[in-house]
Amino acid sequence: MPAQLLDGKAVASEIRADLTDRIKAVRKRLGRPPGLTIVLVGGDPASEVYVRNKLKTAEESGMSVSLTRLGSDTSVTTLLETVEALNNNADVDGILVQSPLPEGLGDDAEQQVFDAISPAKDVDGFSPISAGYLAQNRAGFVPCTPAGVIEMLDRCDIPVEGKRAVVIGRSEIVGKPMALLLLKKNATVTICHSRTKDLPSVCREADILVAAIGRAGFVTPDFIKPGAVVIDVGINRVTDSKQAKQLLASQPKRLSVFEKNGSILIGDVHPEVVATAGQLTPVPGGVGPLTIAMLMANTVRAAELATDTKS
Repeated sequence: MPAQLLDGKAVASEIRADLTDRIKAVRKRLGRPPGLTIVLVGGDPASEVYVRNKLKTAEESGMSVSLTRLGSDTSVTTLLETVEALNNNADVDGILVQSPLPEGLGDDAEQQVFDAISPAKDVDGFSPISAGYLAQNRAGFVPCTPAGVIEMLDRCDIPVEGKRAVVIGRSEIVGKPMALLLLKKNATVTICHSRTKDLPSVCREADILVAAIGRAGFVTPDFIKPGAVVIDVGINRVTDSKQAKQLLASQPKRLSVFEKNGSILIGDVHPEVVATAGQLTPVPGGVGPLTIAMLMANTVRAAELATDTKS
């Protein structure tokens, strides 16, 4: 029996609906809705799509949202000055600097930006202060993607306590915070990475498997314990015809979409895993919408904290 597909769009709609009254309360107390500013440096095509979706969702949620565009030749100094100006803007509750930054800014540019954003406005949850709070199980802003995964598990009544969880990927943005959140929910957690020996056998021990490595179709059925919950965080655009045919051999409808468009989105989990897993997040339509919904939730919370300091 094929896996039950977990509907990220539906869960994201629930999360946004839960924010409605909170947004109204912020507007009443501050005289304005929660305010989010997104900074986009350069013109990366994928980033343009992500930012457009975030702007649209924020507007539909009744929030105040603005976009600050900087050219690809922007210096780190100029970018940090932009962040500092937003830190000092009382109408901005949340700041998001879209990743990735142009390579010309240098390898450490993103970390400099994360360090520069005020912890009170760090709605991406990437600052060292936010990371420290999460590691110590204290209240703070949690990165949106892993926070969204936890919301999905909770709202879909998927038990976590006492379960064996495996996270593939150790990034600061998804892998590490995901593991910490699962640990907080009393799962027994293993983090896997490029140096993990016999990765498939480790993954087969998982009741809950989270894949976040950015490699299309990497997690094949031999990684999966029958009936496991599989969370696919990856969003990979496949444009190679041979690769698409290999990945979508059992899904002729999706292969026809590729042949028509010349590209298709594939997660880190191979499409054939649907026959082994018990529950699975699809790509697209799984974790992606949750990430944006949790960005909205973090921004509303930042605005609520701002109202508390003014009341």
